[in-house]
Amino acid sequence: MGIYEKGFERPSPIQEESIPIALTGSDILARAKNGTGKTAAFCIPALEKIDQDNNVIQVVILVPTRELTLQTSQVCKELGKHLKIQVMVTTGGTSLKDDIMRLYQPVHLLVGTPGRILDLARKGVCVLKNCSMLIMDEADKLLSLEFQPSIEQLIQFLHLPIDKFLMFSSNIFL
Repeated sequence: MGIYEKGFERPSPIQEESIPIALTGSDILARAKNGTGKTAAFCIPALEKIDQDNNVIQVVILVPTRELTLQTSQVCKELGKHLKIQVMVTTGGTSLKDDIMRLYQPVHLLVGTPGRILDLARKGVCVLKNCSMLIMDEADKLLSLEFQPSIEQLIQFLHLPIDKFLMFSSNIFL
């Protein structure tokens, strides 16, 4: 219902190629131009794989900026508005106390920047051991030297192997 209400009538090429693969449990490394539907290409399978009755973080979507975090979480909320999936957004520069309090409520899908999620995981309030899908949007930026230490440390909290690792970008990977 959320997909149709969002106005999607048919999948874009990136969605058509990646959604079926993501639903089979395979990892994805995809590149497509901005405005081609990349966000829905990873949000739809993420929402589909979440067990609404299991009140733990099951999906983490990492993005490099606060603005992209807000946009991505909005797409997740709109696509999943008829589901009982709780989406949380967390970024640096916002209230850490509010994020900690929010994590005491059910969260199924966490969208955030690596530094803030790592900070919450280190404090023991963001439990990632049940996460079975890690999605990196703008993966080329997240795999840069700027983010690499945080990403490596964050992955340790996920108790790998995870079922799925999805990486999307609009740029060529170096």
